[in-house]
Amino acid sequence: MPFNFPCTSGRAPILRWLHYNIKIMIQLPQLRHTDTNNFFLIAGPCAIESEDVAMEIAERVGEITDKLGIPFIFKGSYRKANRSRIDSFSGIGDERALEILAKVGQRFKLPTTTDIHAEAEAAMAAAYVDVLQIPAFLCRQTDLLVAAANTGKVVNIKKGQFLSPSAMDHARQKVLDCGNDQVWLTERGTTFGYTDLVVDFRGIPTMRALGSPVVMDCTHSLQQPNQSSGVTGGRPELISTIAKAAIAVGADGIFMETHPNPSVAKSDAANMLPLDQLEAILTTLIRIREAVG
Repeated sequence: MPFNFPCTSGRAPILRWLHYNIKIMIQLPQLRHTDTNNFFLIAGPCAIESEDVAMEIAERVGEITDKLGIPFIFKGSYRKANRSRIDSFSGIGDERALEILAKVGQRFKLPTTTDIHAEAEAAMAAAYVDVLQIPAFLCRQTDLLVAAANTGKVVNIKKGQFLSPSAMDHARQKVLDCGNDQVWLTERGTTFGYTDLVVDFRGIPTMRALGSPVVMDCTHSLQQPNQSSGVTGGRPELISTIAKAAIAVGADGIFMETHPNPSVAKSDAANMLPLDQLEAILTTLIRIREAVG
């Protein structure tokens, strides 16, 4: 069947190569520690709620990952479009939040990522960040995937809670068909009843076999959505468990939302990792990675 969507993506500049066991090469500016054979880390607050908080998190996670030799990509949502209630925090303003993301990248010399929700947002966000993240609920939206691919940025597609791991090949192929081979796939749990998620770790090797790096989202996979209060719950005490299992079965990257004080965070307070717990978890993950080869 012919591909009917306009794809105009050019190749991104080759600034850094990162090789993993599946021999995928990632083109990403300012990514450090690419020669350590460690997993890479995507981490930051759920949402950009202030410049001070973003800078504090970026500085601390940067110090930890430099110490441990882990490639680090800073994450922060410039806007939260998927909210249970209309009065839930959605952001501080698109331009202001994107400018903070750009400042983080410039100040700490880090690659950055944020999620996009509609076709028109792709080029806007791409002017500020290095990786475009496709939310799980939107992973089948062809126009969105094409728009992200056409920016030439790395495209990280989160697996829908309603999809099998093998079905992600179709989402991945839409980006490839636009001439952009920089695609990551992220596992973030599967709907389990109405108010919970479960992680099937068979999905990590299944998605890796498709030919793209696979990331484990260790915090969103522990969400407990659809609560009667309209505020999503979570099981943050299991973040370490999910992360360790993911590394053991071959995940290439780990995604964790973290905050100095999750209880006062304006988004996803129930399932973010306290920042002071991050170093110990990452140290354990490195040992597991070494043990499993």
